[in-house]
Amino acid sequence: MTYQYLPQGVCSRKMTIELDGTVIRKVYVEGGCHGNLQGISRLVEGMEAQDAIERMEGIRCGFKQTSCPDQLATALKKALQQG
Repeated sequence: MTYQYLPQGVCSRKMTIELDGTVIRKVYVEGGCHGNLQGISRLVEGMEAQDAIERMEGIRCGFKQTSCPDQLATALKKALQQG
């Protein structure tokens, strides 16, 4: 299943997630800190979505109430609800 999410409150503009059941197969993020988001994407590939959610949910970026990892956790939760 491929899921697209438009993050809010962060620099990234779009997240595309490919899930195989509950396992993350691929993550692509448009915008944001490209190097950091490539690293996060590669780290979560092959991981159970729920494990990734638990690790990233609640992370903040500076003064913001959210971050790209937190928004990725939100996207994963929504993708799991749809799947």
